[in-house]
Amino acid sequence: MKRNLPVWRSLMYVPVNVDKYVDKAHTRGADVIQLDLEDSVPPAEKANARKLVETAAAKVRRGGADVVVRINQPLSLAVRDLEHAICPDVDGIACTKIDSASHVKLLDELVTGLEEKRGMAIGHTRFIAMIETADAFFRIHEIVRASPRIIACCIGGEDFALDCNMQPSGDALFYPKQHMIIAASAAGIMPLGFVDSVASFGDWDKFRKMVRRSRDFGFMGAGCIHPGQVTIVNEEYTPTAEEVEYASKVIQLDKEAAAAGRGSFSLDGKMIDIPIIVRAEKLLKRFDAIKAREAKTLAAMKG
Repeated sequence: MKRNLPVWRSLMYVPVNVDKYVDKAHTRGADVIQLDLEDSVPPAEKANARKLVETAAAKVRRGGADVVVRINQPLSLAVRDLEHAICPDVDGIACTKIDSASHVKLLDELVTGLEEKRGMAIGHTRFIAMIETADAFFRIHEIVRASPRIIACCIGGEDFALDCNMQPSGDALFYPKQHMIIAASAAGIMPLGFVDSVASFGDWDKFRKMVRRSRDFGFMGAGCIHPGQVTIVNEEYTPTAEEVEYASKVIQLDKEAAAAGRGSFSLDGKMIDIPIIVRAEKLLKRFDAIKAREAKTLAAMKG
């Protein structure tokens, strides 16, 4: 099941009830501003926070970013969050603690009803499925296929580790995250996250190396909890100039080989065949999509 995926490299968390963060969010350069109604909002503030979503969404998208709202679980809170979050300026919902395909379908039904009620296009609102329990992990292949709204998936590291009685370290979470990447890729959606914890960001060189390694593992974007992470994540989840040049050379030599009736060829002492050619095509397509996203952001900032 292949889906039309947006470019969501950096998804910066912003507590919707903190004005100073909301007011500056559009200047940070993130592909997505993730307005948070969950962990960064204390229980006593949640009722007021959800009323702020529509106005905040209009503010934070001024720089060209898409907007995602992270909602609460249990369902009693999720329903109230969705009542305020489904609007034209919100592009997606980060669905926390998804436990089954039926859970996704229920949320889909609720969102469809709200889109209809508000005169929005059905399907406007995308889903990020957040896997945060051991039980959900063993249903991940069903969950990521439960609705065409799902375009991304991630492991909620802290909650997942807590549920599994493990430490939220890169080593402990390596297997579940790699399994999630494979499940997401099989479903044609984006795997989001890092191979290591996002909580530590004091050493920026170390953080950059970790993000680069994460991209090598197949992650396509990730949540950012600090504005300083955004630029690094955007850069490292973008193909480099050298990669683009090499991919372009592969495509050109493939055309020449095909014209000569050959299905493979050598480049820099390496045999180039179909998987490498397809990888080059995907990289160039991704690069073009990123450049289009960046042009949109630049135009929005100038406007």
